[in-house]
Amino acid sequence: MAISSKMLDFASRASWIRKMFEEGARMKAQFGAENVFDFSLGNPDLPPPVQYQTAIAEVLAEEKPGVHGYMPNPGYPVVRAAVAAQISREQGVTIDAAELLMTCGAAGGLNVVMKSLLDPSDEVIILAPFFVEYNFYIDNHGGVAKIVNTASDFSLDLAAIAAALTPKTKAIIINSPNNPTGQVYSREELAGLGQLLAEAGQKFDTVIYLVADEPYRKIVYDGIEVPSVFQASPNTILVSSYSKDLSLPGERIGYLAVHPEAADKMALLGTMALANRILGFVNAPALMQRVVARLQGVTVDNTIYARRRELFCRVLREAGYEFEPPKGAFYMFPKSPIADDAAFVGLLQEEKILGVPGRGFGMPGYFRLAFCVEDQVIANSAEGFKRAMAAAKKL
Repeated sequence: MAISSKMLDFASRASWIRKMFEEGARMKAQFGAENVFDFSLGNPDLPPPVQYQTAIAEVLAEEKPGVHGYMPNPGYPVVRAAVAAQISREQGVTIDAAELLMTCGAAGGLNVVMKSLLDPSDEVIILAPFFVEYNFYIDNHGGVAKIVNTASDFSLDLAAIAAALTPKTKAIIINSPNNPTGQVYSREELAGLGQLLAEAGQKFDTVIYLVADEPYRKIVYDGIEVPSVFQASPNTILVSSYSKDLSLPGERIGYLAVHPEAADKMALLGTMALANRILGFVNAPALMQRVVARLQGVTVDNTIYARRRELFCRVLREAGYEFEPPKGAFYMFPKSPIADDAAFVGLLQEEKILGVPGRGFGMPGYFRLAFCVEDQVIANSAEGFKRAMAAAKKL
């Protein structure tokens, strides 16, 4: 076969989320959308904030020669300055426009980071459960993903991370608030991780970068604060997007920021600007750059997600499921009542409920449910969750 054997293997391993999403489309056509409870895809259903419509109208009204042309590969300087000011407020560490690049979403940003950091066979630690694409982003640039489990409550297991560090470790990717668990790492955990990476860097005479993927930073509950990763380690690269907090996933707009005291900062920023170009992104979308510059500090109505979280927790608790209530993001990650999480997702599917097996996130024995859906979808799924649990108990 002429097709890459590696890509064929990747396609088979990466299919769970899309497979369930596509199954949902088939079932909705067969049974009616109101009779299918689709929690498979983390696709924000809230509209963008009202300020978005104003911002995009203003930007469109500025039509003039050159507004759709190329700009520096890292993005418009005025946009980078606006984003850098907001990051400085959030992180408690001042950065300037030169330490930031606008990217094609967080996914584009992570690929730029991996392209800039990795030589063949360099290792990157990822923490299970993890966003499945991390494996592929690392492989895209010749690296090797080393998977380390988190603790039983999905917090950082610093001892396990320490045991996984080697002279070939180039970076660790963390995702907080986390997809799929909703866990938020504490200030103390992050400080411990920063110290651990610094000590390992000294031991191996290298630099180990902390890469923080934070698209859910502003979607948190119960007054939880997402601590500053920049205060945890000077060798931090922050990657994020506006996909979740502005409900703009299809617009592919995000950024990456480098700590002002990072090792080899100038060389790193230079290679990132080049990577942004030669990976084929060239630059982040011009229109969306100008729009988000006007929306710094603006977010969707997070109280809606908070309400849905409470509703879903009640539905699952009453049906007898074990789970850690998420502190952020918009996912539930319950334990499967049977060892085979894929088989249990099959039982849910018989009830027209669509979730994703935990094995798709490197954590068998669990399953993910995305609650970026209307409240009624969650409420109407309650009896189906109960019946699936009863069926599992009979196995």
